Amino acid sequence: MTGTPNSVSEDVASTDTDADVSATKSTGATDPPDSGGRIERVVVRELRTVSRTRTFVVLGAALAAVLVGIAWVGGGVRAGFVPTVVDLLTPLELLVPIVAVAFGYRAILGDRRRGELDVLDTYPIAPRELVIGVYVGRAVGLLGTVVVPLLLVAGAVFVGREEPFGRYASHAGADSPILFARFVALTALFALSILAVALAISALVSGTRSALALSVVALVVLLVGLDLALVYGFANGYLGDSSLVHALAVSPLSAYRGLVFESAVVTASGTGPRTASPVASLLGLASWTGTSLAVATWAIKR
Repeated sequence: MTGTPNSVSEDVASTDTDADVSATKSTGATDPPDSGGRIERVVVRELRTVSRTRTFVVLGAALAAVLVGIAWVGGGVRAGFVPTVVDLLTPLELLVPIVAVAFGYRAILGDRRRGELDVLDTYPIAPRELVIGVYVGRAVGLLGTVVVPLLLVAGAVFVGREEPFGRYASHAGADSPILFARFVALTALFALSILAVALAISALVSGTRSALALSVVALVVLLVGLDLALVYGFANGYLGDSSLVHALAVSPLSAYRGLVFESAVVTASGTGPRTASPVASLLGLASWTGTSLAVATWAIKR
């Protein structure tokens, strides 16, 4: 994935705006940007990188084609929003982590290989500010890549649904675009959590091959390993029925799956077993995001 020729150091050091010129005339010197200004410049740099990288455009187009195709072939487009959620959930559990890792696994590694992290030591930008700026910039691109295809699917359901929409909360089993909106929001949160993990990987490694290898390991652990550990714990009696819904928060994938079922699928049917603890699952996703960004910050400081 190609990076932009405008480095963070150039963005941070740039003071050629009209405001800076007038400040120079009035005070004889320019004030360096504050923390928010430094983060903003990193975000702008990342947005340029995302917009100029064709791989991300291809990923978005491919994801849109796959999701619309699955919804159409599976019959969800004609059946309604909740059947479409059920059709898309399993593919998204695999595709969203892959896309998120693609957006983040070289984000900080690219700066290190170009020597920009060493140059940044001479500028007043903290590792925390760099990580936040990179994360926000990449997150904007990632959300566009993930959310826009889902909105296209929602539009297809509006056009292709064969029966009129029911009003949610009027009776059990009703279909509603509100339920699909919840699904989109939860998918976005899941994507942002995996992006943070990818940034941590990018900050920890020193080469592209090691970044790819560690990314593959992380995907296996996130997509398979943690779920298998939960199944093992439940099968051997380490986790009871009551504690399992809270333990699902340990795995970002299980937390995402449980939240979707709890807030969009079981809710629509009106009955069914409890599939997750919404509070615990949201805290689990937030913990994965925060911890990963903290690891990325620590790795840059080393």
